[in-house]
Amino acid sequence: MQPLKFLSAGWFSVVMGLAGLALAWHRAVPAMGELAAGIALVLGAGAALVFTLLAGALLLRGRRHPGAWSEDLRHPVRHVFVAAMPVSLILLATLAVALGAHGALVTAAWGLGVLAQLGVTAWVLGRWWQPGGLPWPCVTPVLFIPVVGNVLAPLAGVPLGHAEVSAAAFGVGLLFWPVVLALLVVRLAQQGPWPERLRPSTFIVIAPPAVVGLDALQFGAPPLLAWMCWGMALFAALWAGQQARRIAGQPFGLAHWGMSFPLAALAALTLRLGVPLLGLLLLALASLLVAALALATLRGLRDGSLLAPEPAAAITPA
Repeated sequence: MQPLKFLSAGWFSVVMGLAGLALAWHRAVPAMGELAAGIALVLGAGAALVFTLLAGALLLRGRRHPGAWSEDLRHPVRHVFVAAMPVSLILLATLAVALGAHGALVTAAWGLGVLAQLGVTAWVLGRWWQPGGLPWPCVTPVLFIPVVGNVLAPLAGVPLGHAEVSAAAFGVGLLFWPVVLALLVVRLAQQGPWPERLRPSTFIVIAPPAVVGLDALQFGAPPLLAWMCWGMALFAALWAGQQARRIAGQPFGLAHWGMSFPLAALAALTLRLGVPLLGLLLLALASLLVAALALATLRGLRDGSLLAPEPAAAITPA
């Protein structure tokens, strides 16, 4: 077996988790001082390193296994993870801005990430026009990554002086956030939950309201709007948290990283709104989760259980 063949774009969810946690620690600086700043810097460096390694490995995979990449693009679920690459780039640029970097390289990385994210969103939504429409197996929480990931743009775009472009990208994500959420609820009602191995991705429902709340403050909107988003994100966490026991009983898989960024985003918004006690508790929870995920990932790479073929599932278009 060739492990590189099974290195999909979904691995960039690791970068999203690390970068999101770094941003949350940066928000904790007013409460914890230089310790939080140092942790944010270390996590950010780790996220950048993982991004570089994954980008190089995926380029190599494309040369050695071009058919595997094509298969990912046709897959009803894996194709949406292509968006994890530009989302990771936007998050790294956001972290660089938060740490004080506003140079041309950061602006270029942010612009490339935003344009690529918009392109991936258009491509994913364009698939919905194909014969057969949008089969229910395609409707999972990972749809939030390409469709709603555009709301990340203002976090770095506004400080970089690109508020208008940021607002345009934000509008795309804000338009389709309730669409994807409605599709998920209808799927639950009509077809039941998504497959067990995707159960951890349920936590992604936390991310859109958490990031939109941060965006609202970035745009200078009334704080009450951010508090509304915080309420939605907190309720989403309580809703998704009901699946925690089932998720804990599952074998570890890459989908577990889908829990990391949403919890980190909720912690960041809570700290940004000035609720330090709850914010630090959420930050501690997100940190423990990411540490556990990192250890499980290293074990999975060592024993070969991660870079392996997925369990096959029958896909029957509705």
